[in-house]
Amino acid sequence: MIPQISKYSMTFPNPSLASDEGLLAYGGDLSANRVMAAYVKGIFPWYNEDDPILWWSPNPRFVLDINELHISKNLKKLIKKNIFEIRFDTNFVQVMIECANAPRKDQDGTWIHPDMIETYSQLHSQKFAHSFEAYIDGELVGGGYGIIVGDIFCGESMFSKVSGASKVAFVALVERLKQNGFTLIDSQIHTPYLESFGAKHISRDDYLEKVKVALTKPRDF
Repeated sequence: MIPQISKYSMTFPNPSLASDEGLLAYGGDLSANRVMAAYVKGIFPWYNEDDPILWWSPNPRFVLDINELHISKNLKKLIKKNIFEIRFDTNFVQVMIECANAPRKDQDGTWIHPDMIETYSQLHSQKFAHSFEAYIDGELVGGGYGIIVGDIFCGESMFSKVSGASKVAFVALVERLKQNGFTLIDSQIHTPYLESFGAKHISRDDYLEKVKVALTKPRDF
């Protein structure tokens, strides 16, 4: 039985009690305070617009150690061409909208619906959520966004309207995070995209311990 969260309480069940698939609880609301209360416990919201709010903490977790970033030869060549202008935090809402509109294989619709955009925009204004962006001639053509928890960047979504745009922006993100003392990027679940950069599975318990340590090492984006 999946527990229901009261909208009057910020308390979540212990994430270790979730199934390996990761579904932990449902209900509550999508307030900025509740969402951050989730992230600092290794939990995140993920649900379709017409469904109840669902809270997840999967096992295993898919993460990238920033010091183990792998850049392919082709991507290195693309970066050297200097095609893209990279920016950070200059167009957060539009990045979310582009991520919502990006077609995804074997997936109808998107979890990045208006309520999500409103909440994460609030978190952006509070400096918890950040975007990384690639431009050509002033046009936004790739990028993504995520949440910072101590020295962990919790990646949420990416999009690319021009081949390689999101990859170049992602490498720039990793460089920025490394310069500012971050150690880990959380991808939540496995994706071939992040695997190509060197991301690996770790156990949920291991990830939850890393979150506890991360909270003692706050970093500025």
